[in-house]
Amino acid sequence: MSTVKSADGTTIAFEAWGTGRPLILVDGATAHRAVNPSNAEVAKLLSDEFRVYAYDRRGRGESTDTAPYAIQREIEDLAALIEDAGQPAIVFGWSSGSLLALDAAAAGLPITALALFEPPVVVDDSRPPLPSDYVEQLDAFVAAGRRDQAAELFMTAAAGMPPEFVAGIRQSPYWAPVEEVAHTISYDGRIMGTTMSGNPLPADRWAAVDVPVLVMHGDATAPFLITGSQAVADLLPTATLKPVPGENHNVEPPVLAPALRQFAHEV
Repeated sequence: MSTVKSADGTTIAFEAWGTGRPLILVDGATAHRAVNPSNAEVAKLLSDEFRVYAYDRRGRGESTDTAPYAIQREIEDLAALIEDAGQPAIVFGWSSGSLLALDAAAAGLPITALALFEPPVVVDDSRPPLPSDYVEQLDAFVAAGRRDQAAELFMTAAAGMPPEFVAGIRQSPYWAPVEEVAHTISYDGRIMGTTMSGNPLPADRWAAVDVPVLVMHGDATAPFLITGSQAVADLLPTATLKPVPGENHNVEPPVLAPALRQFAHEV
């Protein structure tokens, strides 16, 4: 494990594989290196050509945290990793990490290209929108010491799981790691903002993004993730949409890695 210091003094833990052009992988909600082996698998598959970074977003895994939270702090975390790489990077975002990657590019970080997988925006009535007070509910649960309730709210309201399915997860080994980082779920809620409201995406949020963008979605995924990916691609003049045959929201590393390699060659 290696670390960098973010602008506010937060320690960001990461691993890096290979040499060459830097490629930074940004996780979505609740994920970090200890619970998401996919990033390491993707990194190893690309390490012959790229220096691939997988890191723990602040408040998760072996990274520290500094209050108060702001999206800008996570952009600064990415900036510290790019500085460690020593040159502009390609950035890949999974799920809600896609929007963080877009925000970082819009903020002017030295990013040469963006690859996004299934940004979980909700722009139609294909599923219920996120409650307008979602972040406030999460913050209240965490403040009351009820991280379990915050995790359950995320799984039902954001991920769209039936309550009876979540009840089963509570009894599984998967539950404890999610509850452990449940205080960070509101971070992703803030990043998502109004993009899961069922309304069109804000036209100006990523207007400054002028680098090539690849937006991918599995063709076997939830319908709202397909329409959401299409909406993000349509919003960005430099974007290309790429359906990935047979995949869903948990795209397999042997499928994702070649897609990222091809995109990197094209840009």
